[in-house]
Amino acid sequence: MSAASAATHVLVVEDDPHLAAGVMENLRAEGYEVTSAGTGEQALEWLAAHGCALIVLDVMLPGVDGFGVCRSLRERGDSTPVLFLTARGDPPDRVRGLEAGGDDYLAKPFHLQEFLLRVRAIVRRWEWYRSASATAATALLRFGGNEVDFRAFRARAWNGEAQELTEKEAMILKVRPSTAARSSRARTCSSAYGATTYFHRRARWTTSSCACASASRRIPPTHATS
Repeated sequence: MSAASAATHVLVVEDDPHLAAGVMENLRAEGYEVTSAGTGEQALEWLAAHGCALIVLDVMLPGVDGFGVCRSLRERGDSTPVLFLTARGDPPDRVRGLEAGGDDYLAKPFHLQEFLLRVRAIVRRWEWYRSASATAATALLRFGGNEVDFRAFRARAWNGEAQELTEKEAMILKVRPSTAARSSRARTCSSAYGATTYFHRRARWTTSSCACASASRRIPPTHATS
């Protein structure tokens, strides 16, 4: 699959064939190329050989569930964004999805227009992130003796301690310097996560000077240089 094709390709992982068919039909109508998988194992096998712009992932799958699929992808270094679609829409389940590495979470039954808007927003955010990290200069952020590598999703604190970043933590750190003059924490998180996302405790790490700093210590925006 070419890079251009992957940029408009969506993988739909859903074991309900009727729901999968409806989701795929509407994504194609929006101009996306679409592939489907009925199990977590099939999805992981396909993703080992192909790239895509977004994974629409059901949680309650036979065999490996959606959370397990997402965790496996992140553990092997695959940062493809994930939109969970599931009947399990309670806040604890949303938090589990985000902690597994998901980008957004939409409960069934859902409104079609909301689903398509979320797909568009996730793809747009990741296109911006990759573009904003495309050069050697923009791929690194240095501030207060700390260093963030946006391509590798790694950070090094002022005392030398290394920290693996989730995709969302990297995105928040990428957003923050470019909007520091006008952004509150809520606006920054909204830019990276979307307005309706449930936040979890790890998001607080991004307000400190890397992982080993005090959680209450904020780095002044003027200290950040890219």
